[in-house]
Amino acid sequence: MDFTFSEDYKMLRELSRDFTNKEIKPLAQNIDEEERIPSELIKKIADLGFFGTSFPEKYGGGGFGKIGYCIMMEEIARGCSSTAAMIGAHQSIGTNAIFVGGSEELKRKYLPRLCSGEMIASFALTESEAGSDTFNLRTEAKKAGDKWILNGSKVWITNAGIANLLSVFARTEKGISAFAVEADSPGVIIGQPEKKLGIKGSVTNSITFENVEVPEENIIGREGRGFIIAMKTLDGGRLTIGACCLGASRELLELSTLYAKQRKQFGESISRFQAVQFMLAEMASKIYPMESIVYRCAYDYDQNKDVAVDAAIVKLYASEAMAEVADKALQVHGGMGFSRELPMERYYRDARILRIFEGTTEIQKMIIGRQIIKLNGKI
Repeated sequence: MDFTFSEDYKMLRELSRDFTNKEIKPLAQNIDEEERIPSELIKKIADLGFFGTSFPEKYGGGGFGKIGYCIMMEEIARGCSSTAAMIGAHQSIGTNAIFVGGSEELKRKYLPRLCSGEMIASFALTESEAGSDTFNLRTEAKKAGDKWILNGSKVWITNAGIANLLSVFARTEKGISAFAVEADSPGVIIGQPEKKLGIKGSVTNSITFENVEVPEENIIGREGRGFIIAMKTLDGGRLTIGACCLGASRELLELSTLYAKQRKQFGESISRFQAVQFMLAEMASKIYPMESIVYRCAYDYDQNKDVAVDAAIVKLYASEAMAEVADKALQVHGGMGFSRELPMERYYRDARILRIFEGTTEIQKMIIGRQIIKLNGKI
C-alpha cells in the first residue's frame, strides 16, 4: 500500500533506513551474541534525536508524532529487534508515561533529557504476581511529609540495567499511582540481566525498592490515577510493537525473495517452484494489512482519539502475523535458515516475545472481545 506521507516523514524514513543499514545491521549479530547494545551505538541513536522522535519540539523532541515514530521504528526493526526494543521501552512506555500523565513541571524536568538521550527511561509495572493482572500490584508507596517511600519489587523490566529514570507503578492509599524514580536513588537495586530466548541485546532485569525516597513532585499525575496512565501508555507501546513487526516482516520477505532467486535446486532457481512462491505470497499477504492498520492507528493516535481497542487489534494481528512470516522465511531458507550463519533464526527467536510483552495475545483478545460485546458487534 502506498501511503502518502509528507516530505518530512519521507526524509525521516530515509534517515532511519540509512542509519539502520550503515550502523545497526552490521552490529546486529554481535548484539545478539554479546547480549548488549554498544554504548557507542546508543550515543549515535541519541545524536540523531531518535530517543525523542514522537514528542513535541518544546520538550526537545522531534515533533513527528506517532506516525513519524512508527516510521522510524519500522526501519530500525528491519535491522535489529533488540535495538528497537531498547528504543521502544525508553520512548513508547518509559518516557511516554511522563508525557501522558505528568504535570507540566515534571515534563519540563525530565523530557528534554530523555528526548536527547542524556537519560534512558524504563517502565516498571510488571511484578511476579502482577503481569496481566495489574490490579494485583504489591509494590507500595507511602507518603512521609514531602516525599514518598517506595518498597517492593518488579520483574522483567526492559532497560532497567541501563536506565537513569524509572516510571514506577505502586499501590498507594488511593489506588495505583505512578512515580518518576531516578535509578541512582539510594535503595534502588537492579538485578542481574535475564537470560532470554530472543531480543538478547535488550537488557531485562528485576528491580527491588528498599525504602526509596521519591520527591512529592515526582508523582506522575494525581495519586490513584496510575492505572489509567499505564493503560494509555501501553496503547502507544502496542502500536509501536505493530510497527516493529511490520519492519522485521518486510526485511524477512525481501531476504527470502532474494535467497529464493539465488538458490538453485534441480537445475533451476527455487523461486520458480510453486511451493516457494506460495510461501512468499503468504508472507506478503500478512504484511499488506499490517501496514494498513499500523498507520491508520498511528494517525488516530495523533488525532488524540481513543485507540485502546485499535492498538490491541494492531498488536494482536501484527505479532501473530510476524510469527508466521518468520516461520515462512526460515522455511524458504531451508537448512541455512536454521543456521546462525544467516539472520533468519535470530528474527525467528526475536519474534516470539512479541506475542507476550505489553499484553499477551490473550489479553488483546479480551480487550477486543469486551468492546465488541459492549458495542453489540460493531467496531
